[in-house]
Amino acid sequence: MSRLAAWLDWNALDEPRRTTALQRPPTAASCELRETVATIIADVRARGDVALRELTQRLDGAVLDDFAVGEHEFAMAEARVPADLRAAMIEAAGRIERFHAESGQRAYAVETAAGVVCERIVRPVGRVGLYVPAGSAPLPSTMLMLGIPARLAACPDVLVCTPPRRDGSADPAVLAAARLCGIERVFKLGGAQAIAAMAFGTASVPRRDKLFGPGNAWVDEAKRQVSVDPAGAAIDMPAGPSELMVIADAGADASFVAADLLSQAEHGADSQVLLVSDSAALLDAVAAELDTQLAGLPRAAIAREALASSRLLRVDALQVAFDIANRYAPEHLILALREPRAWLASVHAAGSVFLGDWTPEALGDYCSGTNHVLPTGGAARAYGGLGVSDFQVAISVQSATADGIAAIGPCARTIAHAEGLDAHARAVTRRLAGVAA
Repeated sequence: MSRLAAWLDWNALDEPRRTTALQRPPTAASCELRETVATIIADVRARGDVALRELTQRLDGAVLDDFAVGEHEFAMAEARVPADLRAAMIEAAGRIERFHAESGQRAYAVETAAGVVCERIVRPVGRVGLYVPAGSAPLPSTMLMLGIPARLAACPDVLVCTPPRRDGSADPAVLAAARLCGIERVFKLGGAQAIAAMAFGTASVPRRDKLFGPGNAWVDEAKRQVSVDPAGAAIDMPAGPSELMVIADAGADASFVAADLLSQAEHGADSQVLLVSDSAALLDAVAAELDTQLAGLPRAAIAREALASSRLLRVDALQVAFDIANRYAPEHLILALREPRAWLASVHAAGSVFLGDWTPEALGDYCSGTNHVLPTGGAARAYGGLGVSDFQVAISVQSATADGIAAIGPCARTIAHAEGLDAHARAVTRRLAGVAA
């Protein structure tokens, strides 16, 4: 059974039970998880490559002398990738590049007063680290989602970490995708230890300025921890276990909706999927479809575990469904509605939105062109999906002529005095005196 046979009536739930209904899997922020990740990070910082080798053998079952992927392994990987998969990756890469080409930050200059010019210049992040998961399923699509924006931003120093297989090799499709992105440096490292290595550096892995990419709860927690360490690295966003919410009306196709829910549930046991509808009949039909489709799903055991913390919710009106969606802030939001675009204005917190019956979330995962590296855990309230701008830094520049400081210097002096910062005021006053002289 799917364990989602019974739906919950949102209107009948009090506030504590509503909170419980929208609660994400508890392991995502457990004390044990945080402590384990902190221990791994501290070990990598203290012992570098020695710790990485031990952790890789213990956690990934691979014995490695050299973490870096060599030219021979790249060549072997490209030869092993089936022609149809390579063609599909090239096709997807083209659409991803077309969509992201306009997502970079813009340089501009404004004369804010006579003789005063303020500018914004844009530079690529210098040292970039990309994390490509390859746990229960390798993700060459993630390599494309990370590598293409980094290339469009012209980041000068990019490397990738991806978990090794038990034989000590990296997934061939991930390596082929890296080559499509123009990336030559790949390290066979996974989990929290890979994040620690990129954040702080080891003898083998150069330190990075900013880290990108999704991962499981351990990877997500490691990114959080290194991002608040002054010696660590910045991160793109909280991007942990996958999640999906579907808002569906009575006209939705139950088999489509069930397939969409399972497409995210199969990612991992810590994934979460939710269906919200104003139709009890649709909820019942989807629950039945889940059981039917699970029977033929190769990753059914994983999906069933994810469904244990997932929910079917009935609401009295679709607007309530959108209130729930904005409260939950899902990574992915499918609007399986008759007029989906008419409801788009009601969406205020979601990583990526999929409109209508013919737009499965899987298109965004692979080849529509949008990025599938998205905020999770409710972070969509403040973060958006990955784009070229995330690989760039905006620097402000200003210049003032003598006429310029004469025009706006008194303003600065007045505010400086009000704040009790006399040295600030004097830096302006001396120049005003110089202009007057």
